[in-house]
Parts: sequence; C-alpha cells; structure tokens
Amino acid sequence: MKVKRKPSYLELLFIILPVFVIVYAGFWGAYQFVSPAPPRDLIITAGNIHGTYYSYAQKYKEEFALEGIDLKVLESNGSRDNIQRLLDKEADVALVQGGTAYADENLISLGSLYYEPISLFYKKSLDLNRLNDFKGLKISINVKGSGTHMLASQLFAINHVNTQNTEFFFLNTRESLEKLKAGELDAVFFVSSINSPVIQELLSNSEFTLFNFERADAYHQVLPFLSKVTLHEGIIDFKNNIPSHPLTLLAPTANLVVREDLHKSLSILLLQAMEKNHGNNDLFSVPGFFPSEQLTAFPVSDVAKRYLDVGPPFLMKYLPFWIATFIDRMFVLILPFLLLILPLFKILPPVYRWRIRSKVYKWYEQLQHVDDQTRVESLTEDEFQLLNKELERITDEVSKLHTPLSNADQLYNLLVHIDLIKKTIKSKITVHQDSI
Repeated sequence: MKVKRKPSYLELLFIILPVFVIVYAGFWGAYQFVSPAPPRDLIITAGNIHGTYYSYAQKYKEEFALEGIDLKVLESNGSRDNIQRLLDKEADVALVQGGTAYADENLISLGSLYYEPISLFYKKSLDLNRLNDFKGLKISINVKGSGTHMLASQLFAINHVNTQNTEFFFLNTRESLEKLKAGELDAVFFVSSINSPVIQELLSNSEFTLFNFERADAYHQVLPFLSKVTLHEGIIDFKNNIPSHPLTLLAPTANLVVREDLHKSLSILLLQAMEKNHGNNDLFSVPGFFPSEQLTAFPVSDVAKRYLDVGPPFLMKYLPFWIATFIDRMFVLILPFLLLILPLFKILPPVYRWRIRSKVYKWYEQLQHVDDQTRVESLTEDEFQLLNKELERITDEVSKLHTPLSNADQLYNLLVHIDLIKKTIKSKITVHQDSI
C-alpha cells in the first residue's frame, strides 16, 4: 500500500503568515498616498446661451459623456461671473476672456484656446476711423460683468469716450444685433470667435462695416494681452469678397481656467477636449498653435505644461480613461511590491529550509546526549535498557515528522544515525552480559 506523505502545512503557514502581515502593512501604508478617483460629475461655467463659449462648453460636455462623466454647463453673464463662480466653488471649470483675470493663487489655466478678435461693427454711413470718433454715439458694449464689457470700457476710456459724452447700452449679443439692425444703435462691440453666427451675419450685411484698428500696435503696447491679427481680404467669402479689404483687428484669447484642486485626470481629459476642438488652425493661427501655454489669463498648471509639451500620459494614449486612471492611481502600490514582496519571496525558500532542518537538528541534540551516555563504561544493563527505550521514543517521534521530499535525505540520515546508536547499545548490552 502506498503511503502518502502529508505536506508541512503548518510550517508553510508559519512562514507565509508573517510575510502576509508585512506585505499587507506595506500596501496599507502605500495606499494612504493613492489619490482619490476622479469624480463623475463636473461643472463648467460658460457665457450667454447663444455665445461661442456656451457652444464650446456643449462640445466638451459631449466629449466627457463618452467617458461616463456628466459635465454640467452653466450660463453666465461672462468672464467675471465665471471667475467668481470658480472662487465661490460653484463651478470647477470656466471659459474666461484674456484680460479679465486677476491674481488668485487658487486658479490656474489649462491654456489659451483661440483668438477672440474684437468685432466693432458700426453703421456704414458713419465716417469712423479711430475709437475717439465713436464719441456721442449709441453703442452696445455687452452686459455688465462680461469680459466684453470690461474690455470695451478700457479701450473707450483710453480714447476719452465715456458715459458723460456717449450713450452706452448693456445688452447681450442677440439683443445688440436686433437693435443694431432696427436702427436703435449706432455700433455694437463684440469679443467673439470670428466664426460666431452673429459675426458672420454682420460681416455679410452691407449696411454695417467692421472697424479697422489702425493703431493696433499702440493698443498692444498699452494692453499686452491684446494680440494684433489680420482678417485678410476675401477670407470670409471669396465669391463676394468679404471683407473687401484687409482689416487689422485686436484679439484677446479665450482661456480655460480651473480651480487648483481639480483632479489631475480630469485636467488631462479637458486638455484632450481642448486639443480636439481647438487644435486645427483658424483664420488667425497656424495648425497646432492652440491650445497654448502662451497668452493665458492665469499661470499655466504643471499638468497642462507637461501635456502641451509631450502630449497625454502613456496610459491614456492606449487605454480607456477609467482603466488608465485606475492604473495610474494604483501605480504607487508597486513600491511595496518592489521593496517588500520580491525580497521576501527571495528569502522564503531559505527560511523554509531552515525551519525544516531545525526540526531535524533538534532530535540530533537528544540523540547526541544518548550517544554520550553509551560511552560511559560503568553503565549497568538497566541503564542500557533505559537508553534503548529513549532511542525508541526518539525513533517514534522522528517517524511522525513531515518533511518535503527536498529535505527527506536529512530525515533519513537521522534515522540511520539512530539505528547506528541502537546497534552500539545492543552490542554493549551483549558484551556486558557475556562478562557476567
């Protein structure tokens, strides 16, 4: 009958349990440094529901929906409202016009998005060459609190056009367009993408003309956040040659601003949406210029700088967002694996072998004690019999030992040595009896 030798489960447990406790403690400690998972909802504050900001915010919303994140879009009166919502923690992300920001260490930029040229339309019948020529007219400069309103106020103030000598109206984009077409306004001041439906409509309307900033370089010198750009002849409509001559415009940039505590992974997702929606060239920039860390309203975040320099993180290039984010968060747990698990598993076999050998060596100590006593010449036959019984007891205990096959030779060597001492005792008992 084949006897099955049981493995030394207790010995394995004795070795593995402390290792498990050490590794668990290491992983628990490392887990304290694991960043939380990104939230599944986000709030972006844009502009008027008919404006370009709101339109782009809706596009971002679609991009985030593909990743299972709900991006809520809030309508606002403009950049100042958006900044205040960020500071009040009513929103996480904001679209902000360049030149409307103020220093705050809690707000950072993910980059500039596109040029927003100043589109100052006026009745073609008026002879207006410089901003101070607008004195005494009826002008809409957008709602109070908007970036457009702030910029218009700055530019007109430089030219001494103010509420004492000019009638200003604070209307939204649609209201401004309707009142201009109705003849209730002489001019409207917009800051928007040149592709805005309102701008396109006015460019094609022969009753109105777009103001040419002849002193653009001087304005840039005074207000550095304004860039000088050119709307080339015929670029809007080659067939009808709109515009009919090159126009020099001033343009701040649209910026995406976030709170400093925004989750890094969501910042990267926003940057990907920015790149997709603003990466191609428009009428004023070359392909790949936007999004950019130049011309920003606030300091650019480290995450944005790295993204704009080298692109998205490796994992996000090839894996779905949530999988890449999970792996990135769990990466810190590799540290205890490298520092604990690998060395521990390397020393486990020697420790296990030592444990098995120690069990065998324990009996060698008792066996040596018996062997030392057999060498005493004055032992009686009864004493020899007691030693023999002691050997029988040792043999019985040793036979109960369970050792893996790799250590079986040590156990069998012990049994051989026990047998040798048994024979020694037996021979001495025989000699002793013959002497009697």
